Order: sequence, then structure tokens, then C-alpha cells
Amino acid sequence: MLISFVALYLLFSIALGIFAATKVHNSKDYITAGRQLPIYMVIAMVFATWFGAETVLGIPGTFVDENLGGLISDPFGASFCLIFFALFFAKALYRKNLLTIGDFYRDRFSQKVEVAVGIAIAISYLGWVSAQVTALGLVIHVLTQELVSMNAGIGIGAAIVLIYTLFGGMWSVAITTFVQMLVIVVGLVWIGFLVSDMTQGVAPVIEHAAAAGKFEFWPELSWPAVITFIAGFLTMALGSIPQQDVFQRANASKNESIAVWGTLLGGVAYFFFAAVPLYLAYSAFIIAPDVSAQLSAKDPQLVLPSMILNHLPVYAQIIFFGALLSVIMSTASGTLLAPAVTLSENVIKPLLPQRLKDTEFLWLTRGTVALFAILVAVYALWSQTQATSIHHMVENAYKVTLVMALVPLVAGIYCSKANNNGAIMAIALGVVVWIPMEFIAPEGPVPPHFYGFIAAIVGMVIGSLFKQEKSILMAD
Repeated sequence: MLISFVALYLLFSIALGIFAATKVHNSKDYITAGRQLPIYMVIAMVFATWFGAETVLGIPGTFVDENLGGLISDPFGASFCLIFFALFFAKALYRKNLLTIGDFYRDRFSQKVEVAVGIAIAISYLGWVSAQVTALGLVIHVLTQELVSMNAGIGIGAAIVLIYTLFGGMWSVAITTFVQMLVIVVGLVWIGFLVSDMTQGVAPVIEHAAAAGKFEFWPELSWPAVITFIAGFLTMALGSIPQQDVFQRANASKNESIAVWGTLLGGVAYFFFAAVPLYLAYSAFIIAPDVSAQLSAKDPQLVLPSMILNHLPVYAQIIFFGALLSVIMSTASGTLLAPAVTLSENVIKPLLPQRLKDTEFLWLTRGTVALFAILVAVYALWSQTQATSIHHMVENAYKVTLVMALVPLVAGIYCSKANNNGAIMAIALGVVVWIPMEFIAPEGPVPPHFYGFIAAIVGMVIGSLFKQEKSILMAD
């Protein structure tokens, strides 16, 4: 019965996504939904930016394993990223009427910068989208009582996301996400009430977690611990800002006011609602302490779904897994579309010898969506051999954009003296410093990508000053 309802829900989501394709008439519809979305849809999409597999499975697993301080990157860094983007970037970028965030680097600097940053942004999505299809694989694996292997589940999950994203693009993301967010909010709140009856309220769960030291947040007062803590926050909070999926949600708004407020309210909603899965997962240690402890030692990500399957009635299981599939698919569809759009618009298109017609570009983008889905599935399968958790797959996704994309974006918007020479030097110096440090001191007191980020700032300053000084000398 449970599997039948879940299968029907998946088919409904696919049908909804395909229906959205009827609204796609050109590439602008496919990529930005024609910039027609009202505020309630923008809030839902922004909320869904990170309310995915890592929020329902990965974050609770990390909380169980590492305490509250382990969540500094997500949800703390992730929600602050959305708030920072709303306050400092949404209006400036919306006014430029761009197709992708990669277009900003071309218009402000050069095509070389556009291509380099476009590749960096696309690469960063491998881990993020892979985390979503890995979670789909995990859900399918659990629901079928391990009859479907984890690897087969990942393949099925990737295919499902591809099918309903491929044809409708941003319209599919917008319409399905709005419906899925309703399922998420209503479903998880309802499950919360059911669980609270079993734990005699919320207070006993909080008291139990506090007694176990789960609310320890601040790092120990040592240089390595503090730097790692700060870098974990900044990697997500800042490294996620120059991302296509964050940009495309704001850019699809009807006007710049909706772009700002929709992003801001979506970020705030994400921060507070991310506490619900934490509460549900830790409740398992009161409801089934022995089993939860065993699962925690094996794979903390299994604690919550195991508790739902073993201790809640079938209708509650349907609600939970329906909500879980909703959060995964809503995030996966947007994060699959974003890198594919970036690759087609900012990497492949500039390298083609002739200009594409709009219909040709639309099919190029769809083809890139399919290709990226295959890459995601391969990366997710490889990550299984490395025992990489969903949370850490997401955390690692933003190192490359922190090093290569953030500094040129900030400087391009807020510093009139920033120029192409500075952007190129920021990217080059950041990569040259970061990559070797990953091999020299991967576990050093300062995370390797943080060295790259600092080097990128230095590169932007030096490169821009050098260019300015040269032009002054030429004028003299």
C-alpha cells in the first residue's frame, strides 16, 4: 500500500512537470519562466533551494553525529546565503535582465571570465544534485525493504528527476515546487504532531538532546577549531551566492520587489522550518532508543526514516515519504536545471562558430540537462564507494564557487574600478593557491579553499590596480 501511494505520487509529479511544458514557447520561458512568477511561487522556490535531501536526512544525521555545531554550514550558512543574496544582490542583478548569472561575468568583464566561471558553477552542482538523487535512491531502497539496491535506486531517482525537468524547465520547477512545498509543510507539521504524542510533547525531546550535549554549538577556543568553524559558515553562506539556482529563482520574479522579498522570506522560512526534521529525528532516541543508537553508529541518515517506518501508522508513512519525495524532487529539479542552463548559455554557446536560433538553443539546453543528469548519476554512484554523506556532498559543492566566482561578482557590482584583468587574476590566483593546498594540507588549521578565497581577493585587487596604473601611464 505504501509503495503504491508513493508510486502514484511520483507519477503525479512527473505529469505535473510535463504539463508545465505547455507554457514553454522559447528559451526565456524555459530558463526564467518568462519572469512572470508571483511572490508566493518565488517564496516556495527559494524555500526549496536547500530544503531537500540534506535538510530531511543529511542535517538530522549530522546533528545526531556531530551536535548542533556540525550544522554551521547548513542550515545556518545556507539560510544566511539567501538572506545575503536578497539584501545585497537580488535587486542589482534583477535590473540587468540577464538570462543566467554567468551573463553578468560576460557583460561586466569578458567572455573568458564568463566561460571560466560558467564551468566552475556547473562543476559545483555535481555534488549538490548528486546528493538529491542519492537521497531518492535511499528512499527507494528503504521503501522496497532493500529489494531495490541503493545503486539501482539512484538510477531510478535520476531518471525521474530528468523526465519532469527536461521539457518544462523553469515552469516545471515553479509549478511542481509550489505543490510540493504545500505537501512538505503540511506533511511534516502533521508528522510532528503525531510524534509529539509519542514523546509526551516537544519539551522531553529538547531536554533529552540538551542532556546528551546535542546543542553544543560554538567550537573549542583553539585556532584550528575556530577557523574551521568560520570557514564552514562562509563556504556555504558566501560560496552559494554566485549560483545559478539562487539567481534563477529571484530572476523569475514579476518585478524587483518580489525578487528581493521573495528571496528574503524564503530564506527566513528555510532557517526556521529546518528545525522540524531535527526534532523528528531526535525523537527517535526517545521512541526507540536502542534501535536508533545502532542505526546512528551505522548511518545516522537512516534514523528518521526507520523510526517512521517502524513506529507510525501507514497513513503517516505515506504522508512522510510523500513529503520527503517532495523536498528531494523540488530541490533536484531546480539544481539539475541550473548547471545545464549555465553550461549551454555560458560555456557551450560562446564556443560555437555560429549564432544559434532560439529554438536551437532551447534544444541545446534540454540536451545539456540530459547529459548533466547522466554525470550526476555517475558521480552519485562513485560517492557511494567513498562513503560520502548527503550533508558533506552538499557542503563540498560550494568550495569551487567560493574560490572562483564570488570575488568577481562582488567586485563587479560594488567596485567601479574592478576590471577584466582583476577578474582573471582573481580566478587564476584563487585556483593556483587552492588546488595544491588540497594535497599539501587538506586537514590543516585553515581549510584549503579558504586560502584560495583570500588569494582571489588579492588577485582582484592587484589585477585591477595594475590595469588602472597602466592606463594612467598611457594617458600621460
